[in-house]
Amino acid sequence: MTTGIWVLGDQLWAGQTALSRCEREKRKTPVILIESRNCAQMRPYHRQKLVLIWSAMRHFAEELRSSGWQVTYEISDEFACALQQWVKNNGITQLLVMTPSDRPFIQIIQNIKLNCSLTLVPNNLFLWSPEEFKQWADSRKNLLLEDFYRTGRKRFNILMDGNKPIGGKWNFDKQNRQPPKDKLQTPPPLWFNPDEITRSVLNRIKTENISDYGEIEPFRWGVTREDALAVLEHFITQCLPTFGPYQDAMLTGEETLWHSLISPYLNLGLLTSIEIIKAVEKAYFENKIELNSIEGFIRQVLGWREYMRGIYLYQDEDYRNSNWFNHHQPLPNFYWRSSQTDMNCLYQVLTQVEKTGYAHHIQRLMILSNFALIVGVSPQEIEAWFHAAFIDAYDWIMQTNVIGMGQFADGGILASKPYASSANYINKMSDYCRYCIYNPKQRTGDKACPFNFFYWDFMLRHQQQLKSLGRMSLVLSHLQRIEPKDMEQIQVLANNWRLKQNKLIESIANDNK
Repeated sequence: MTTGIWVLGDQLWAGQTALSRCEREKRKTPVILIESRNCAQMRPYHRQKLVLIWSAMRHFAEELRSSGWQVTYEISDEFACALQQWVKNNGITQLLVMTPSDRPFIQIIQNIKLNCSLTLVPNNLFLWSPEEFKQWADSRKNLLLEDFYRTGRKRFNILMDGNKPIGGKWNFDKQNRQPPKDKLQTPPPLWFNPDEITRSVLNRIKTENISDYGEIEPFRWGVTREDALAVLEHFITQCLPTFGPYQDAMLTGEETLWHSLISPYLNLGLLTSIEIIKAVEKAYFENKIELNSIEGFIRQVLGWREYMRGIYLYQDEDYRNSNWFNHHQPLPNFYWRSSQTDMNCLYQVLTQVEKTGYAHHIQRLMILSNFALIVGVSPQEIEAWFHAAFIDAYDWIMQTNVIGMGQFADGGILASKPYASSANYINKMSDYCRYCIYNPKQRTGDKACPFNFFYWDFMLRHQQQLKSLGRMSLVLSHLQRIEPKDMEQIQVLANNWRLKQNKLIESIANDNK
């Protein structure tokens, strides 16, 4: 019997289960990685995302070869033909694949007809197995992130003093919500120059026109585990000390601030969750970095990331179709072409995404997702955009983050209230409003910020549903203070804006026919 291993593009870790099972026989074990054009065109992916994944795959193939594995790297239109031919050529009778993180890809694999047995082995890129998360979830009435995070801290003994959290508190959010100050001195991010392998991927995507979304150059992301470890070290030494207080801040011209930039590498398998958590925890004990920064970051990896993946697998597949508010407005076209919006906050963030495939969590949640929510965009349309546009996006993480957290389309499985806000939040946490043609303090009139009139339009449209959420009572009470004539003008502004956008979308669609 000959066992072969198919390594997927987001499983680029030498310690992943399929490879580790055959480590002792690696010189006799065929391994394949496949670069599929058809897969790359399933969505209008950001071109830098395609460069990152394919270059990282090619580099990982070289790493495996140098350590003694029999590696085949195929560039093909589709997975099936390349895989079938490789199975035949190597006389493979059993194919090992580490279970994909994304449900749709599991189906793709199982639909490929192979003349060998297929074995999906457990995915060890996460701290919690699906079975362990289910056991935790089944025992609870409410699936609260905070409860899960505390359980994880105890289970893995992270920032613990016996059975109590170090510092006497589980989180330090109140210290981590500071608005940006003028003349903040932010550290430069660690970027890389493309090597020969990366340049060949860049050339392929440009010449074959595989995607047209996003700027492909300059491409500055790391593509190897060595690069990823360097980024982690840079974050810990240069960014982590000030990460906590300003992790929610947004500034014009500041694409990264003190954020880690490790999510693309973590989601590819170039870094593992536990080594990140342990490295950051070590910085607390050895470098005396403030606990609010340490805990705030660890919560994102140990809490948020594991929780989102757990919910993704715990809910049935119909979760992706959730639409609690019954929103069906099409996605504004400026999400794909930032130059088409005159709202500065959206322009700044969307331009940044076009350039890099990246925006930090508050830009994603409180600007991009928030606006789609209060406008009434279809949750499935905004999720599809996030999945295609972001360099670190995959099905397992976008379903829960966008459908559940960002759009509240699951009706409260993930969050206790919608993440909806007016321009007041953006004006407080950024300098974007300072350079905008709209007034963040006006909700009616020619200069009224769309975030304002859409926020109150959203509250009015859904007040009956929102009444069922205890945390919305105070906000909903403010509706009664708005004069009827102002409320009518708010609705007119919202409806006219939607009508204008829909006509633009229709016009663009007709031009493309």
